[in-house]
Amino acid sequence: MAYNSAIILALFASFLTTLLSISSIAHGAKNASEGFSVEFIHRDSPRSPFYNPSETDYDRMKRSIIRSTSRLNSLSKTSSSVSTNTIESEVTPERGEFLMKLKIGTPPVVFLGIADTGSDLVWIQCQPCEDCYKQVPPLFDSQKSSSYKELSCASSPCKALENQAFCNATSDTCQYSYSYGDSSSTQGDLARETLTFDSTSGRHVVLKNVTFGCGHSNGGTFSPNGSGLVGLGGGPVSLISQLGDQIAGKFSYCLTPLFTKTPTPSTLNFGSNAVVSGKGVVSTPRIGDEDTTYYYLTLEGFTVGSEDNIFSTKRVDAVGDKGNIIIDSGTTLTYLPDDLYETVVSGVTKAISSKPVQGPQGLDLCYNVGSEEKFDIPTITAHFSGADVVLNPVNTFVRLDESTVCLAFSAATGNIPIFGNVAQINFLVGYDLEEKTVSFKPTDCSKSAK
Repeated sequence: MAYNSAIILALFASFLTTLLSISSIAHGAKNASEGFSVEFIHRDSPRSPFYNPSETDYDRMKRSIIRSTSRLNSLSKTSSSVSTNTIESEVTPERGEFLMKLKIGTPPVVFLGIADTGSDLVWIQCQPCEDCYKQVPPLFDSQKSSSYKELSCASSPCKALENQAFCNATSDTCQYSYSYGDSSSTQGDLARETLTFDSTSGRHVVLKNVTFGCGHSNGGTFSPNGSGLVGLGGGPVSLISQLGDQIAGKFSYCLTPLFTKTPTPSTLNFGSNAVVSGKGVVSTPRIGDEDTTYYYLTLEGFTVGSEDNIFSTKRVDAVGDKGNIIIDSGTTLTYLPDDLYETVVSGVTKAISSKPVQGPQGLDLCYNVGSEEKFDIPTITAHFSGADVVLNPVNTFVRLDESTVCLAFSAATGNIPIFGNVAQINFLVGYDLEEKTVSFKPTDCSKSAK
């Protein structure tokens, strides 16, 4: 039988297109399931659009401490009260500490958002913008993306948002409304899109049908340099929960020291790349329901210096059934209940012979460290349930200027306790949502990031 050559070529082209499409989808899924890593950009690093070259490292640290205190206050609002139609989240993009760069849509558009372990929803400013804050990067135009799809009111993500979602009865599409602890807010359409990550290995990782918020009304203390937020919390619509089986419920990060002469970016790892194993690993249970946004742990006390100087094994008061302290990448300092904080300060002052000096607001215990003065910082060990995490000086003290260092702990004073990101520097910190654990492994993060 004779076939028209044009028909044969058309059929072959169609087959080839389908094959390439299937291959592309499989390649993206394979990358995600095999594991991948991306840069975790500190907002004050030279790689960040927030970076101000006219500031000194000491200026940046002081501003970070101010943001840390603000985040503590707003996070505590979130844990104690939720309104009937909005949720007060603990983070605003202006005050977060780490950024993620990814691409959204087909064709992909660059999206720079705050990466936050204390928030769930992924959202971006979108056209048409009814009431948006000024943004330097172009707004995302969903009409130019072939992979954009609004979600119905009956969809699982819409139901999962509960009081933060409502139905547009005219179009039967789901809309969301989030308000943050400082009265900032975002509202828009709940939709699905394709996200593309540029991994540290050079591969492109494509994730399809990711639920996100396409914000048409956003305002408050948002910075014009950012485009939105990437939620890495444990709730049902977070990026971590959505990736689910593709990453086996695992992610980790390795935070490099701040403000070094040759700064190295931190890394955020997913799937098999996120496994924390080997010598020195300790793990503690994550406390609370599976769909809880925050990562609650149980803190049992601290040790300062040698074993014969144990001064506190008192358990911190629990927050309901959710443990008693949140581990958070977006808060700089570690905040403790007043009595435990005072005990830690007492232990440190006994271990350091130098006389304390006056510090700035938010930091109570500071020392003058002249170049000729001997200054030995004691080891402080955080005792979590089943895990003793030995903190080195880089985890316990921050330098405010050439001669002043301060204890990177502060009193929570009625707010919820937080294990902050300074305490996590040079640890590979792994979150396993399936096993419900958080693990710590001492690591030179500057070397592991290369």
